[in-house]
Amino acid sequence: MDTVNPLLVSSASGLKMDVNGGEMSKNPTLICAPITADSIDKMVTLMAKAKASTADLVEIRLDSLKNFNPFEDLNVLIKQCPLPTLFTYRPVWEGGQYDGDEKKRLDVLRLAMELGADYIDVELKVAHEFIKSIGGKKPEKIQVIVSSHNYQSTPSVEELGNLVVEIQSTGADIVKIATTAIDITDVARIFQITVHSQVPIIGLVMGERGLISRILCTKFGGYLTFGTLEAGVVSAPGQPTINDLLNLYNFRQLGPDTKVYGIIGKPVGHSKSPMLYNEAFKSAGFNGVFVHLLVDDLEMFLRTYSSTDFAGFRFVPVLDIFISHGGTFLVGVHIGFIFCTIPHKETAVKCCDEVDPVAKSIGAVNCIIRRQSDGKLVGYNTDYIGAISAIEDGLQARYNMSSAAGSPLAGKLFVVIGAGGAGKALAYGAKQKGARVVIANRTYERARELADVIGGDALSLDDLARFHPEDGMILANTTSIGMQPNIHQTPMPKDALKYYSLVFDAVYTPKITRLLREAEETGATIVSGLEMFIGQAYEQFERFTGLPAPKEQFRRTMLKY
Repeated sequence: MDTVNPLLVSSASGLKMDVNGGEMSKNPTLICAPITADSIDKMVTLMAKAKASTADLVEIRLDSLKNFNPFEDLNVLIKQCPLPTLFTYRPVWEGGQYDGDEKKRLDVLRLAMELGADYIDVELKVAHEFIKSIGGKKPEKIQVIVSSHNYQSTPSVEELGNLVVEIQSTGADIVKIATTAIDITDVARIFQITVHSQVPIIGLVMGERGLISRILCTKFGGYLTFGTLEAGVVSAPGQPTINDLLNLYNFRQLGPDTKVYGIIGKPVGHSKSPMLYNEAFKSAGFNGVFVHLLVDDLEMFLRTYSSTDFAGFRFVPVLDIFISHGGTFLVGVHIGFIFCTIPHKETAVKCCDEVDPVAKSIGAVNCIIRRQSDGKLVGYNTDYIGAISAIEDGLQARYNMSSAAGSPLAGKLFVVIGAGGAGKALAYGAKQKGARVVIANRTYERARELADVIGGDALSLDDLARFHPEDGMILANTTSIGMQPNIHQTPMPKDALKYYSLVFDAVYTPKITRLLREAEETGATIVSGLEMFIGQAYEQFERFTGLPAPKEQFRRTMLKY
């Protein structure tokens, strides 16, 4: 059953161009704006907004209306809609709001079809009966989407395949399957079904863990995705905004050959990595996309998405993952990187086939490359590069020192808060520069363990406030204390900060943490985690793309946001 997408036409270049005047697209996947409102007037207003947003069509959720006069209201909606229309009248038993007579509900969908709707959505449970009832009355232009929603889980590949066959057997023009992600690895099964489907298919996975299904459907051949007009106003869990699809993820430019990268973690939604990398990819003309990936189990994630172009699919990119800091990761495909953050940096070491000597010394990995020659995972640590460079720059500016004079860290007392992956990295980097290192941690034993490894001293975090053997010390916080939403927290009382000439905070959301604000008030030079983030990004971008890092653009992008 070959269905031609009526909303797209081929341009001379072979790209696809939205007939509504949108940007040139490298894929035929449509963006559908769900319209949910309690009145017809509000729906008409939202349809105009959808047109302005450059959506390809609207899904009109009739079950959201409070008062509904079918013949009159359907006429208004169809005639006044500036975009093609998909009518959905979702019953409570399939996750919607309609709780009335079933015959009346199906009569409304038949009426919408007769009055000129472009698509109607019918639930699998009633699809056989419904499609049989319309018989030869179905207008040529209308397409019937037969949908199945699973709000509990994502079935096995075999069960999903059987579901596709069952939906096809109803006479559906388009198959729609929406499942729920218990784990991000569930999405791989939907990708597998989508990429091998012989019929037009909408395959989406609900929830934050399923976000990639709504973006990468362009890569795997999905018929459409849903994008909301406003953040948080969704018709199903996990829907991104149209603005994010177009401007954050460059949705129209994604296709089968697009390389996939991402930031992995738990939590992960706060990370600015997709914004930073996607703007750089677009500017450089690099065919890649960078996404948020909420990962619960790193080893299972790598196992599932370890074959060509994620687990078992037909493209040949290689899995890459990047992790910056603060409990977040990145995943990339084709060039092969993994960046690890809190709390996965140390776990990532175990996932590597090989570990770079520096990362081995630190005992943590924040960048894993899948080497293309043999597919092995090689772990690196770039945490200390961005942070130590930024701290050195801050000290040179404070004391008006020349970079030719050697590292300004040499001989300095360098206090690191935190004994995790980032703490290890900074302690290692400072030691390499000739600093005297002290590790402070909530658990003294962990501080002592790290101090013994790098050749330094240890303190409990409780004792740190009273620790001031000299003035002009350096303080580096590598914990998540003070990160959004806990912006009023700080690892150090303000009075103790007067003994430090420079204070660095690895947290970059917010850019100026309470620790940095109070340190600046006491006269210290401050260095934001943003500087560490940008420093890492330079090297990571070059590893991703093989192109020089757009350093000024990275800085402008981060400052803009």
